[in-house]
Amino acid sequence: MSSETLLYIILAGIVALSLALFQYINKRKSMSKLNMLFAFLRFISIFSILILLINPKFNQTTFTTEKPNLVIAVDNSNSIKHLNQSEKVKTLVETISRNSELKDKFNLSFYTFGETFKASDSLTFTEKQSNINEAFTQLSQIYKTSNAPTVLISDGNQTLGNDYEFASNTYKQPVYSIILGDTITYVDLKIQQLNVNKYAYLKNKFPVEAIVVYSGNSNLTSKFVVKQGNATVFSQNVSFSKNNNSTLLNFNLPASQVGVSAYKAYLVPIENEKNKVNNYKNFAVEVIDQKTNIAVVSTFSHPDLGSLKKSIESNERSTVSFFEPNEFISKINDFQLVILYQPNNKFKELIAKLNTENKNRFIIEGSNTDLDFLNKNNTTYDHEITDQTENYQAQLNLNYTPFLVDDINFEAFPPLKSNYGSVVFSVPFETVLYKNVNGISTQEPLFVTLEAGGRREAILFGENIWKWRSQSFLNSKSFNQFDDFLGKIIQYLASNKKRNRLNVDYESFYNGSGNIVIKAEFFDKNFVFDTRESLQIKIIDKLSKEEKTFPFILKNNNYQVDLSSLPPSEYSFTVRTSKENLSKSGSFQILEYNVEQQFLNANSKKLQQLAVSSNGESYFIDNHEAVITDLLNDDRYQSIQKSHNTSRPLIDWKYLLAVIALALSAEWFLRKYKGLI
Repeated sequence: MSSETLLYIILAGIVALSLALFQYINKRKSMSKLNMLFAFLRFISIFSILILLINPKFNQTTFTTEKPNLVIAVDNSNSIKHLNQSEKVKTLVETISRNSELKDKFNLSFYTFGETFKASDSLTFTEKQSNINEAFTQLSQIYKTSNAPTVLISDGNQTLGNDYEFASNTYKQPVYSIILGDTITYVDLKIQQLNVNKYAYLKNKFPVEAIVVYSGNSNLTSKFVVKQGNATVFSQNVSFSKNNNSTLLNFNLPASQVGVSAYKAYLVPIENEKNKVNNYKNFAVEVIDQKTNIAVVSTFSHPDLGSLKKSIESNERSTVSFFEPNEFISKINDFQLVILYQPNNKFKELIAKLNTENKNRFIIEGSNTDLDFLNKNNTTYDHEITDQTENYQAQLNLNYTPFLVDDINFEAFPPLKSNYGSVVFSVPFETVLYKNVNGISTQEPLFVTLEAGGRREAILFGENIWKWRSQSFLNSKSFNQFDDFLGKIIQYLASNKKRNRLNVDYESFYNGSGNIVIKAEFFDKNFVFDTRESLQIKIIDKLSKEEKTFPFILKNNNYQVDLSSLPPSEYSFTVRTSKENLSKSGSFQILEYNVEQQFLNANSKKLQQLAVSSNGESYFIDNHEAVITDLLNDDRYQSIQKSHNTSRPLIDWKYLLAVIALALSAEWFLRKYKGLI
């Protein structure tokens, strides 16, 4: 409190006392006890009010002790159980959590990682993938500004994500690696990688590439075999030595039957081979008898064109060709879909032909689109002409019904350049994306689909969609999300199938190491997405005839069910609604493959390198007591005492208001009681 404030308080006391004495003492010949009480109550009232007006501030200093954090990140993937380390890990985690000295020195935080990273000390060792780098990425955000040495308990075998060996470049905390499993090198044959396309075309041959590796010092010969059912479709002898320890095999297999064809590739094991699981790999190919041909028609070059081609052709079932408008007219019947990119007067004959043939189309507008021409030559909508453009971001319509659209974070995508002005439709339409300006939805369509006269049509009112594909890669480190979104649009436009109230989205086959999620949509009779329905899926194992029923859960704008717990087999399913008794059936296959069981040893080299580069240490699980000792004796991890100064104004002290009210009330009641009022 400053001396100036203190002076004001003294003056306030003098003024309050003077006013109280003047009112109750000066006018009386005698100073009675009652008058003295009245004067005291009035002094308290006036003085308190003046103090509130002065509003002095009081400084307060508090001291807190902040302990460093100790992060324990535990590998919860299936490889820990496969290497027979699960009990040792549980014992170690329990030892750390119960150590009183560690708890006195650190704030202990337990995390597990596998496919996902989460705060937990519950260990199951059932996760089918391990992403160690993702764990460090998440921890770097949580402990960005604090001291948090990290104990990493893992075998070091990563199956998902970026390489973690140099995670210390971004994660600025010492890492203490506890290595699980032994480092003895065993003689082993392994199918390191098997590359094959997801789709093949009937009566063609599809390529297969296999990388097989050998760990050992002696020379040996084995056989690589591929079987379909009980029939051998390919075999080849492979030889290895200490120096020649890998072989690349390239071969072709025939696609002779429509549907999913499952194969089993294996290396014939050698005698006394410890891990035979990694000698086998299952794979499958879906054979289709038709390819979707898509034409992109434009009169000029634009980055959108290349992006459309790459995105559409990421699905092996689709091909894209580019044409000028006049060049395409004679080939119109060779394509299932045409994309008209920023049409102008040169498209007149082509659009007339499309209207005559009643062909599906995808129109993309932009700053070079001739809106006057487009308004005159289409019968579905009319675009207001203002000769102005605006940049619009996208907002997903969660009530879009024709097909399932996942939210791939559209609102975070760069804006598209669109012609300013409203659009009036002459036929019913469905909005996929709304225009959004500075976070405010305009409820004007940015992307729509419609069905009229037996044909389907989509209109995107904006150019620079190539930026969306790039941003999708930056967000998810993959083009898959955007490509899947565009692929669903192409699939919808290339087909004239009747809309169904119940739609199920699933794959023909799944790898056993991935998540198996089936999605469904249910619409009411007006084709509005209905969130009130209850959906169930009945699964039948075709081999064991075992039946299971799972409920769907509502998530965003679709229903989902996670079937990752199902073992590898062939399954048929029926999705059924509970109220309206609608159903949809199908089948899929889960391939047997557990990537976490492909390892024989711990990857000690990477774990040791990570510890060294982060100024930490590495230990083997059997020597885990050493890490506790080192952490307790390391002077880098000390508690910090912090002082916190607060300045609190008197007006925040609510009791002073109570004092004022009490003093005034007491004075009034006493004067009333004595008949002075």
